[in-house]
Amino acid sequence: MSRVLLASVNPADEPYPVYPLGLSMVAAALLAAGHEVRQADLQAGGLEGLARTAADLSPEVIGLSVRNVDNVDYLSGGGRWYVDAAREAVAALRRVSAAPIMLGGAGFSLLPEAILDYTGADHGVVGEGERACCELVAALGRGEAAPRLMRGTQRLDGKDIPAPAIDGALLRHYHAASGLAGVQTKRGCPHSCAYCSYPSLEGRAVRAREPQAVVEEMRRLAVDFGVREVVFTDSVFNDPHGHYLALAEELARRPTGQAWSAFLQPRGLGREELSLLVRSGLKAVELGTDAASEATLAGLGKHFDFGQVADLQQLCAQLGLPACHYVVFGGPGETPQTVRQGLANLERLEGAVVMAFTGLRLHRGTRLFERAVAEGLAGPGDDLLRPVYYFSPDIDPRELGETLAAAFRGRRDRIFPPAHGQELMAAMRRLGYRGILWDTLIRRPRAPRQAPAAAG
Repeated sequence: MSRVLLASVNPADEPYPVYPLGLSMVAAALLAAGHEVRQADLQAGGLEGLARTAADLSPEVIGLSVRNVDNVDYLSGGGRWYVDAAREAVAALRRVSAAPIMLGGAGFSLLPEAILDYTGADHGVVGEGERACCELVAALGRGEAAPRLMRGTQRLDGKDIPAPAIDGALLRHYHAASGLAGVQTKRGCPHSCAYCSYPSLEGRAVRAREPQAVVEEMRRLAVDFGVREVVFTDSVFNDPHGHYLALAEELARRPTGQAWSAFLQPRGLGREELSLLVRSGLKAVELGTDAASEATLAGLGKHFDFGQVADLQQLCAQLGLPACHYVVFGGPGETPQTVRQGLANLERLEGAVVMAFTGLRLHRGTRLFERAVAEGLAGPGDDLLRPVYYFSPDIDPRELGETLAAAFRGRRDRIFPPAHGQELMAAMRRLGYRGILWDTLIRRPRAPRQAPAAAG
């Protein structure tokens, strides 16, 4: 068995600092296989702390998690780029340890060859990491010539997805900063959005954990760490098979006393479903509305129309449920006319926050990348390590930004550019506010809501 140091090298703190949940799930798998595991984090300890931990442990294998490549915000100088943080971590660890360094994580899996080359690490794990990391660490421990890239081709069933091996010190660090903790209830995305990389990362088959296991994980977060607000980290929470409803029923039956929020798609949510979610502790919803006109929704491959979005928002308002709609302008099919239509449509979303973005970050293996190549906006061999954004050929990005800024000026519930929202959230955190925070931007008064009381 091997001594393994696992470290998150994610510098991103947008929209809030995030505990490295995937890293702790891989740690759980390695611990179950009999390895000694120490967890560390770049945000919690910096490069010096990371190097110090490596020197103390003398690991035989080091694993670094690259969660994000950039912040997918075109307006922040083409996107804040995070791969340098991984490269600096590799260099710092090389100075104190001769152990082989492997990379993994969602961001790494998008661009494995390019990131491995850029950072100078030895090995990489692509895709789901629990089994692949165990195989790679075992091969290295036996002194075998391990592959440069180990691909997690065999995905875990829902019942086999492990509860994370929570590192108490790291969780307390992030909880103090954000007031939140993440919980994953399922993997896989069955949708076919033109721009999205989730199906390639997690597969299209939905693999849900047992509701009882999720509730027990939430209860442990509440009892052991005082976590009162949870974010479900699923790519889309409301799956078409109804696993999310089974979890909500379990939470309503065995309440943990925690409020929760999640990212949902606007399709398939009626009063009955939303009412159950509210009874189970739902505090607020983040909606992947994605576009604001019928033409651009179709261009992104969405399977709903804006009428469904508006109806869902009206239902949220009736239930006193804060909602935030994430909308991207400039995508396939966007024209000056659809921008005007989209802005008019957004006026129908009363009592909601709208977070607006411009341009879509390109990823290889998506239909949007194929379209960008066909339109001459990207080359078929582009590695996309540095962010490249898609804009409709009929749109001028600068004029689009000016149009949105003018339309949203003076509205605290309409956020553009995205950096403005991050500035607001950072200022509120400095004042001691914790939680998702965007729900405080909704002007419309609503009755106070409470999470369900914990079961006695």
